[in-house]
Amino acid sequence: MVFLAGEAGVIDINGTVIVELIAFVAMMAVLARWVYPEIVRLAEARQRLIADQLSEAEKSRAEAEERLKEAEAKLNDARKTAQTMIDAATKSGEQLRQELRQKAEEEAKRQTEAARKEIEAERERAIQSVRGEVAGLVVAATEKVIGETLDASKHKQLIERAIAEVASGDGSR
Repeated sequence: MVFLAGEAGVIDINGTVIVELIAFVAMMAVLARWVYPEIVRLAEARQRLIADQLSEAEKSRAEAEERLKEAEAKLNDARKTAQTMIDAATKSGEQLRQELRQKAEEEAKRQTEAARKEIEAERERAIQSVRGEVAGLVVAATEKVIGETLDASKHKQLIERAIAEVASGDGSR
């Protein structure tokens, strides 16, 4: 087969090309009229759906961030409240310790004072007892010296005078 140079690039326009061209234009018209609008509508609907989902995701993210900030604020408030409670408990404990110490000191003072009063009372009883014994000794000594018993009023005066002398520490007359 031998090809001529003039025949190689030329298109023959005949009935087949015209039918193919008419079929192509008819197919484009059908596609443009019924298929492409449906494809565009579906694509736009899909695009709106994706945009809505992105918008919802952004809203959810913003809400989550807001809730996180609120939770952090509540946590900080709770920490402050807890610290305040700890400080108050520490202060209350210290105050209670001071009160207990003060009560213990007051009780010790009260017991010391009671013991001191009891000692003083015992001392006074001992002095009275000694005075009574001294009075008896004085009476006995007087009876021996005088050799007779005194009457009751003289006896009483003598005892009181002897006690007064012993109490004053002055043994001489």
